[in-house]
Amino acid sequence: MIQTNTINKFQHFPFHLVDPSPWPILTSFSLLNLTIGAVSYMHGYPYGGYILTSGFILTLFGMVLWFRDVVIEGTYLGHHTKEVKNGLMLGIVLFIVSEVFAFLSVFWAFFHSSLSPAVEIGGSWPPLGITPLDPFAIPLLNTFLLLSSGAFITYGHHALIAGNRKGTIDGVIFTIILAVVFTALQYFEYSEAGFTMADGVYGSAFYASTGLHGLHVIVGTIFITVALTRIINYHSTTKHHFNFEASILYWHFVDVVWLFLFVAVYFWGNT
Repeated sequence: MIQTNTINKFQHFPFHLVDPSPWPILTSFSLLNLTIGAVSYMHGYPYGGYILTSGFILTLFGMVLWFRDVVIEGTYLGHHTKEVKNGLMLGIVLFIVSEVFAFLSVFWAFFHSSLSPAVEIGGSWPPLGITPLDPFAIPLLNTFLLLSSGAFITYGHHALIAGNRKGTIDGVIFTIILAVVFTALQYFEYSEAGFTMADGVYGSAFYASTGLHGLHVIVGTIFITVALTRIINYHSTTKHHFNFEASILYWHFVDVVWLFLFVAVYFWGNT
């Protein structure tokens, strides 16, 4: 239960002083538990899978309750003023910048091995014995799906600003459907690939880059689904819909990264 600030009516500044919350420390220890569980599971330690599962459940539990409180603060208590929303927008932009550098490290590893292939992998890229995936099959279809989803969510955003509720909901629903199809096709692609992550530097670079992007697609899909739920429940208005704007920024970031992946990893990296 959130305790409302009894001195809000006497506050002479537009910023939100957050009430004490147990969720940050719970999430911190849950993430520690998740990390220890992941390392234990990957190294075959007893009960590593149980620790990993409990860490995941606790992290999810803490995040859901933490985000619930933020929704209450912004939607029902009116704490998200213009200045607060500006700060939140800066926060999501910096978060996306940090994600850019995460992908930059993966691309760095890919180009380090592909531009100057070592003699251990045959001096060629792709390495000898590796049959790369056809970039004009599922990858090209997924490119079309992801770019179309970006267009649909942009349409939904403009529809919300224009007060077109039906157009907003339809645009976001189509975005979610395309995102789910994208993820399903990538899973099918992985299951049919002739190499695994254990197949040298090529397998590592391929699955690290495309898998990291796939994880971001799943997170973005959840992000947009939550925004859709709030739109349906009238939490978002024509001028107050930061959560929707944040999900759109994140989704466009996912779109742009995929374009680089398609050109570099699938097309150029397979020639």
